[in-house]
Amino acid sequence: MKELSLALKDIMLNWGLPENIAKWLHVLAILVIIVIVSWLVDKITKKVIITVIQRIVRRSKNKYDDILLERGVFNRLAHIAPALVVYYLLPSIMVSFPEEVPSFLQKVTGIYMILMAVMVAVRLLTAVNDIYNKRENANAVPIKGYLQVLQALLILIAVLWVLSELFDFSLKGFFAGLGAFVAVLILVFKDTILGIVASVQISANKMMAIGDWISMPTRNADGTVIDITVNTVKVQNWDKTIASIPTYAFITESFDNWRGMEESGGRRIKRSINIDMSSVKFCTPEMLEKYKKYRLLKDYIISREKEIEEFNRKNEIDLSVPGNGRRMTNLGIFRKYLEAYLNNNPKIHKDMTFLVRQLQPSDKGIPMEIYVFSTDQAWANYESIQADIFDHILAVMPEFDLRVFQSPTGRDFQQLGHSND
Repeated sequence: MKELSLALKDIMLNWGLPENIAKWLHVLAILVIIVIVSWLVDKITKKVIITVIQRIVRRSKNKYDDILLERGVFNRLAHIAPALVVYYLLPSIMVSFPEEVPSFLQKVTGIYMILMAVMVAVRLLTAVNDIYNKRENANAVPIKGYLQVLQALLILIAVLWVLSELFDFSLKGFFAGLGAFVAVLILVFKDTILGIVASVQISANKMMAIGDWISMPTRNADGTVIDITVNTVKVQNWDKTIASIPTYAFITESFDNWRGMEESGGRRIKRSINIDMSSVKFCTPEMLEKYKKYRLLKDYIISREKEIEEFNRKNEIDLSVPGNGRRMTNLGIFRKYLEAYLNNNPKIHKDMTFLVRQLQPSDKGIPMEIYVFSTDQAWANYESIQADIFDHILAVMPEFDLRVFQSPTGRDFQQLGHSND
């Protein structure tokens, strides 16, 4: 190449061209040669080597190399080949030029190779994440955050390396005086640094994974986690909107992860209905006979009647006074009915918390709370099960001479006015 460069220069001078014109033509010819050589190497690399690699990958049974190919790792790597050729050709092909020219072009070519190498590394780490996600239970411990940290470090190192090449300063000396620079970096990249720390804690403690249902009221998020990165966690809400939440917020703020519910096999139903206290009363024999007709209550009432009768007889209770002795109430029998009804419902989990209880009475009546778990966790099915239960409760309450408490409506006042008329 050195001889070719000198021969070109001699040929142009022998043509009788002025020295200045011959010099510029020589520069142009050298540049054309460099471009042609680079183009040829690039074509050979892409058409021959990359084509061969693609055929090998497609025939291979291993799926990992397919991911490397899809992510363009080999294509990016091919860009380095022509740059290497140019880098090593420059000193010999530009032998007649001032030393600063090939040195500058080598520096530019070196910077190009650094950038290409970083792009290859970034794509390689992305491919590593794709390969990792092919594993079972990969969502439980995502590594995307860690790989993004590595990518950021590689880019930072590349930027510093390029700056050192452009401005001729030593990276060793630069890092020696990095204290003030680090302080600025911490200030500028505060969210990223907090995100890195949060990502490590989230992964290490398995606080959250892709596919988990989370709710975070402070961020208006209630849905499924679809992506976790160093900076943000994306949540697809049930209304199909996407909430992007800073990763560090999951360390500094509270949120609910419903994974435990999904893994438990049941979903909680916790709802109460208010009963008008004025409708609660002791059961008369006629009422008890009526309630015995309910299949779910018959055995309970017969057993309970014997127990109460024996107690009252042993203690010689005067039953002429309603408040004496032990008696059954319509509210107590209604509560037992609800327990039996839910026990006979195949969609209610019998091995988890099962309660039908009275809460503290208030000016809104007596709350009768259902605290059970459904066997179906799917949202639509869960709501249907819950609605069916309370449809039945509202419909059956009058059969026990009980009334639902609700605030007066316009219709109530209208009926009151008609009654006064």
